[in-house]
Amino acid sequence: MPGNYIPHISNFWEWISIDKLVHLFIFGVLVFLILYGFRDQYFSSTKKYLFGIISVVITSLYGMITEILQHYVFTGRSGNRFDFYADATGALIGWLVFYLLFRKKNQRLTKQRKIN
Repeated sequence: MPGNYIPHISNFWEWISIDKLVHLFIFGVLVFLILYGFRDQYFSSTKKYLFGIISVVITSLYGMITEILQHYVFTGRSGNRFDFYADATGALIGWLVFYLLFRKKNQRLTKQRKIN
């Protein structure tokens, strides 16, 4: 492959655009809200990390499918693998934010279960 066909990105900030930040935010909020909706099941489950993994995987697959559809089906749209990377990263960030925000509640519920 000739060097002229390789896209040149001079720095990291050139790759990050408002579009990618929007993808990060939307998919992060999506995973956070999914986990928040299932928070009672999440905290009471011994397999709580499975909820997070499934949420991230399903949300990332959703992002992949939308990018594939944009590339092959919809006219006037273009699928972009970097948008998918931003979707998956946003999903992971959403899980991390949920976990960090509700970690104290999880610890409190675990202590209550041990007492009872």
